[in-house]
Amino acid sequence: MKKWYAIMAFIVIALFGSVISFNIFKAHMIAKFMSSMPEPVYPVTTMTVKPQTWHPVIEAIGFIQPYAGVDLSSEQGGKIAKINFASGQKVSKGDLLIELDTQVEKANLISSEADLPAIKAKMNRMLQLYKSNNVSRQALDAAKASYYNLIGQIDSLKALIQRRLITAPFDGIVGIRNIYEGQYLQPGSPVVRLENNDIMRIQFTITQKDLAKVTPGLPVHIMADAYPNRNFIGEINALEPVVNSDSGVIDVQASIPNSNGQLRSGMFAQVKILIPEMKNQIVIPLHAINFQLYGQSVYVVKPVTDNKQKILHYTAKQISIHIKEYREGLALVSSGLKAGDQIVTLGQVRLSNGSHVKITQQNKLIAPEKIPYL
Repeated sequence: MKKWYAIMAFIVIALFGSVISFNIFKAHMIAKFMSSMPEPVYPVTTMTVKPQTWHPVIEAIGFIQPYAGVDLSSEQGGKIAKINFASGQKVSKGDLLIELDTQVEKANLISSEADLPAIKAKMNRMLQLYKSNNVSRQALDAAKASYYNLIGQIDSLKALIQRRLITAPFDGIVGIRNIYEGQYLQPGSPVVRLENNDIMRIQFTITQKDLAKVTPGLPVHIMADAYPNRNFIGEINALEPVVNSDSGVIDVQASIPNSNGQLRSGMFAQVKILIPEMKNQIVIPLHAINFQLYGQSVYVVKPVTDNKQKILHYTAKQISIHIKEYREGLALVSSGLKAGDQIVTLGQVRLSNGSHVKITQQNKLIAPEKIPYL
């Protein structure tokens, strides 16, 4: 019995030993095979970093406003006697646009002006009689009071008639009128919109961190949705003197020449403030950058040479960079790169620090002339 147990134990030990020996042999052969394999080489496209001129911009959004715009209304109520304009018409400052009925006021004015010579003559006679001591001072004062009271009535009637005439306060274009002759107009009722569109304004906001970069006189490019392929060029003319304490932004206003009348008030527009250009800057394509949670980086290609300075191969080294700003597929790098560095622009997804690379000129981002059929 003991002999049988000894045989079984020997068999089990032999089986486990063979399995362990086989795994050790297998691992040795795999390591030997992997050590004899050449290190993988990854094809990449590269570019050499060169100093460039960077045109910094500050982007914002705003709404177009007229240089001058007002909703005309009447100070006095009354029936509309005459309308002297058509919808969309150009008018000049002082043009009479609407006349309200002033027949009663004009009749009272004629009556008052007719009494004026007699009242004035009576005052002059009283003055002469007073000088000769034939009338009292009280009689002279009463004559003067009558005269100046009539003058005041005449001026009041003229002002009342003038307030029933609606004139253009400045040159511009009137909008669509919704009033008609014979209609009774309530005091303060809107009559028509008048705007001067020769020069338009746009008001927008910038953050306080950009305040030092923005000054009156800087050019701006404005793009409206109605004209997506055209830039309107304007100029900053004013900044609000205070920063909004709730949002940390400041209001900015720019003027835009609009002699052709394409821009209209109320339009939504995108604004780009053109900051003075920066020379000798490091600018790289945005697709060459690896965006990660701990920061941004690029791969710099370095040649590996022998003792005779012969290039054996190229390796990729991961470099951390700091991006100051970016736009339109380009990034302005403030640190981490220098002129002359050769960076990977395509193929960096498969790379790690120290990977062997092969430089190729193939650019997958360039669209083919003909799209293949599937």
